[in-house]
Amino acid sequence: MIQYTRETFNQVMIQNYAPADFIPVKGKGSRVWDQKGKEYIDFTSGIAVNSLGHCPDEIVEVLKTQSEKLWHSSNWFTSEQTLALATKLVEKTFADRVMFVNSGAEANEAALKLARRYAVDNFGYQKSKIIAFKQSFHGRTLFTVSVGGQAKYSDGFGPKPADIIHIPFNDLNAVKAVIDENTCAVIVEPIQGESGILPAHQDFLQGLREQCDQHNVLLIFDEVQTGIGRTGYLYAYMKYGVVPDILTSAKALGNGFPIGAMLTTNHIAKSFVPGVHGTTFGGNPLACAVAEKVIDIISSPQFLQKIHRTSEKFMQKLQEINQQCGLFKEIRGEGLLIGAELIEKYQGKASEFVKKAADNGLMILVAGPNVLRFAPALNISDDELEAGFVRLEQTLLVD
Repeated sequence: MIQYTRETFNQVMIQNYAPADFIPVKGKGSRVWDQKGKEYIDFTSGIAVNSLGHCPDEIVEVLKTQSEKLWHSSNWFTSEQTLALATKLVEKTFADRVMFVNSGAEANEAALKLARRYAVDNFGYQKSKIIAFKQSFHGRTLFTVSVGGQAKYSDGFGPKPADIIHIPFNDLNAVKAVIDENTCAVIVEPIQGESGILPAHQDFLQGLREQCDQHNVLLIFDEVQTGIGRTGYLYAYMKYGVVPDILTSAKALGNGFPIGAMLTTNHIAKSFVPGVHGTTFGGNPLACAVAEKVIDIISSPQFLQKIHRTSEKFMQKLQEINQQCGLFKEIRGEGLLIGAELIEKYQGKASEFVKKAADNGLMILVAGPNVLRFAPALNISDDELEAGFVRLEQTLLVD
């Protein structure tokens, strides 16, 4: 039997990633084992994807059952599973209509295309400006990476889509200075993830809603990372009480099975008539069956309430550890999307702590070069939580 190693990655894979030295081969709950049998506590949940942990029994059962029925039939047809998931998302959110895709980037691509098409249909081609925010992240397609506010991801790929403006996050005056009758959309993450876990201010999001209403602009919430319970609410917009016109969802929606969704209203959805936009795999029955079960579990009030309690424990424990090690200048976030910003002495060294954590049997993330990101499974057990904190203390107690 061929033994594949981390070195195999260097030999056969395009080197656009730099994965960890170990290779996970099995996961259950919030525990992962590598090729050598070493156990890790997972505080990453696949970058906020495996919100019910690894291989949850209920999801595995749905996957097995649906896998013996129907996997894919294309969008020349619909399926019961697709309709069931769409119905539940409509029932549980502001939206009237849903379009399924395969990823967060595709969901944002669809949202941005819909916003421009809606503007053309209702106001004319001149209404094309998109306002986005510096240090934002919306995906890796050419359109979404151009809208994202980090030039390092978009430079070097030739001409970018035009009429996109980037302004400071949480700065309503900057929005007021550039929004006008030619603006078609404002896109924002309720919590900026990749740039350091930076929550939006309440008055900022409320002000965005008011400015968009005043100028006939669509407000898009990118909830790819914050959605499906991550903040302790099914979607973060519910915490803020600010309703977007379009919302994008992915990551945790399938608990690791690829699926994304764009949600919007009846009026806006009319601009996507047959043939305007599409996807081969989006909305396939297998993905939708899995996602429906995920929604059933995470949307229950009892489950969401438990997230708040776990979040309090997590934040408190991080503060206690920081009192010992003094590594963090700020700990911030919502629910179980938490960022810990390193003090000046350790700026730029977040990835070194990630590696040290792995050596100690703990999986954590970065959110930029200066912030450790924690996004554990939403149903992580007390035992897994405590084991993870022991290993985190070992990681953070530096010489």
